[in-house]
Amino acid sequence: MRDSLEVFLGLVRRELDLPVGAGDADRDLAELPGWDSMNLLRLVALLEAEGGRRIPVHALLEAHSLREVHSVLERQA
Repeated sequence: MRDSLEVFLGLVRRELDLPVGAGDADRDLAELPGWDSMNLLRLVALLEAEGGRRIPVHALLEAHSLREVHSVLERQA
């Protein structure tokens, strides 16, 4: 995934139906309205289907913000 953070946040907003914007990129995931562990699994499934390859969930579990999730995804690209 080589999309910008804004594109990634748009995907989260659209596909997970979460009201996130640029100001939420650094918020702790636990503080995001509507965020739960199921959203992380839905996001992984979506990105794996879109990218055609596996994403290491253990690396995403260490992320504390959407910016960190995006960074993990960028390193996997």
